Amino acid sequence: MGTVTPTSPRLRELASEAEREAEQLDTEMREIEILLKQTASEIEKLQQRQTDAATRLRQVEANIEAYSRSDIKNAYAGTLDAQMRIFMMRSQLEQLQSKQRTLQRYRVQLDKLSLLASEASESVSTPSVTTVANADVSSDHQGIVHIIEAQEAERQRLSRQMHDGPAQSLTNLILQAEIVERMFDADPARARAELGNLKNSANTTFQRIRDFIFDLRPMMLDDLGLLPTLKRYVQTFESKTHLPIPMTTQGERALSPYLEMTIFRAIQELLNNAARHAHASRVQVNLDLQNDPIVVAVEDDGSGFDVATVLAAARQRGSSGLANLEKRITMLGGKIQFQSSTGRGTRVRVEIPAM
Repeated sequence: MGTVTPTSPRLRELASEAEREAEQLDTEMREIEILLKQTASEIEKLQQRQTDAATRLRQVEANIEAYSRSDIKNAYAGTLDAQMRIFMMRSQLEQLQSKQRTLQRYRVQLDKLSLLASEASESVSTPSVTTVANADVSSDHQGIVHIIEAQEAERQRLSRQMHDGPAQSLTNLILQAEIVERMFDADPARARAELGNLKNSANTTFQRIRDFIFDLRPMMLDDLGLLPTLKRYVQTFESKTHLPIPMTTQGERALSPYLEMTIFRAIQELLNNAARHAHASRVQVNLDLQNDPIVVAVEDDGSGFDVATVLAAARQRGSSGLANLEKRITMLGGKIQFQSSTGRGTRVRVEIPAM
């Protein structure tokens, strides 16, 4: 007969903890589902309000001399307010959807962990089999830890981007609006001119916010799929950086959403590195979807770097884009390889299992 492992009490405790955590997750996911429905309904109302405000503003601009200063202020304020409110609600919707997907993945991991812990604690097996079971539980637990760490690192990065980008731009818009408001009584003509500047600033900020949302979660990925989203992103990146980025693709296939997002994030991160740090004059992107594993290759003619030194520093910081990318690909059973040296450009090859 086999022997019961001495770690059985701890495994039963681990299974109970996983079950309690799963119950809490179920409650939170039900709450998120309610919030998603409420937010979607509110966005529909705000879209109609934005349409009405834009119509009103066009009427005022078409015959601005016929309206009072108060009417003009209200028209611009109404349009700006509608734009900001709908942006905030869409941002909230994106965050809720992202959190829902994360919790669903975490829930699956908990079920698997709970099952493995229960089976390992209740079964009678040889020490060698017990060792394998414990190793599986430990491996799953470590996988959950990596997921949580990657999520927190991503939240930190997004928080910094939000503070330095959209949040700062919106603060400047508010200050401009207050200045224009004070001008109306003292110098109406100058106030009208400043209103035009304010409108241009608002449009610029709105475009930056749209870019930020696309970087946060490209909705095209859900609607049109990986290849159209990548093509649009590369074209936009070329126009912003003036960096030629020819892209070739082999094959076309339906992929799981998490694989599409991982491939998109990999190319996004590698292009950003090439533009910001490598000072490249050209970047080549190759994507092979027809085989297993899926292969992404990004090669630039930039300044290059010492692979061992840079990767060691990235792993030590933990919050860098390269470190997060490496963790994500490794958790999916894939691998990432860097070929580079100072002054000789960089080639990065990513392999991800298709299933």
